[in-house]
Amino acid sequence: MNIEIKQENEIFVVELEGRMDTNTSPDFQKEMEPYYTKNGFNMILDFDKLDFVSSAGLRVLLLIQKKSKALNGNFVIKNVKPEIQEVFDMTGFSDILTIE
Repeated sequence: MNIEIKQENEIFVVELEGRMDTNTSPDFQKEMEPYYTKNGFNMILDFDKLDFVSSAGLRVLLLIQKKSKALNGNFVIKNVKPEIQEVFDMTGFSDILTIE
């Protein structure tokens, strides 16, 4: 998975490409940690080029969502492909995550 991080004002926009699975999720979590552990963080994950999310990827997304609530942050996922949206819907994550 390729990760590109851009800062737009106070918002960190993270563009993801490839697959968020058992092999890539630990690195993704580690790379994102400096961003989602700051009080009041603002993060947008752009899934436009992301092709797949496994249960390991869902775990990391849930972790970031929980940190967002605990630290008064803002966490949004954008440009979700229909096949990934289906995974979110089947697992109930569409009710937990903010998806635009």
